[in-house]
Amino acid sequence: MAGLKYNRVLLKISGEALLGRGSHSIDPSVVAGIAEQIKEVADLGVEVAIVIGGGNFWRGTSASANGVDRTTADYIGMLATIMNALGLQNGLEKAGVMTRVQTAINMQEVAEPFIRRKAVRHLEKKRVVIFAGGTGNPYFTTDTAAALRALEIDAEIIFKATKVDGVYDKDPEKYQDAKKFKKLDFTTALSQDLGVMDSTAISLCRENNLPIIVFDIKVPGNIKGVIMGKEIGTLVSKG
Repeated sequence: MAGLKYNRVLLKISGEALLGRGSHSIDPSVVAGIAEQIKEVADLGVEVAIVIGGGNFWRGTSASANGVDRTTADYIGMLATIMNALGLQNGLEKAGVMTRVQTAINMQEVAEPFIRRKAVRHLEKKRVVIFAGGTGNPYFTTDTAAALRALEIDAEIIFKATKVDGVYDKDPEKYQDAKKFKKLDFTTALSQDLGVMDSTAISLCRENNLPIIVFDIKVPGNIKGVIMGKEIGTLVSKG
């Protein structure tokens, strides 16, 4: 469709984005709102893949710091992402969006295993593909999974959907003088540890010239706005 800046994107959604007002689990009304935003761009013909986190149920690094074996903690986190993926799939299908879930951990009763060519074929058929289970390996975050899957499916960009409206030099919830960046290069994001994504993910994006846009998913229409080329959030690229 004319006016689209991107035709195939990978949307990275944190588990916390599904929380709503609760402290854990999934808020169906929040999922419905996200599903409507995704439907809005899918109806334009945009091919959308999604990587979802599991932080609303479990955070592996936090659990590891509290004495849980790191490998075990990370596998529990991977299972949390699968719960979120199924919840988001349900919301998308209620909105009338054809959806497939692929997991890095075999769980054939509830989802397909991740197969790159099959994922691409789904996208070509205008199905939204949700990648769950991270990379399938401990010690790798869902940020890294997002970068990896985006490269594997030849996505043009990563949309990092968060609870804030871009990248700041310090926490805007704690500091009133926090400065928002409109644009950033990968090297600055890494050297200043600005929390765009983890260092492995940013390094992958830098090495393969894969840009990232960080924006607030809570604002209705933001996903479509970015797709149409509006200056929303923070663009992280080679500069």
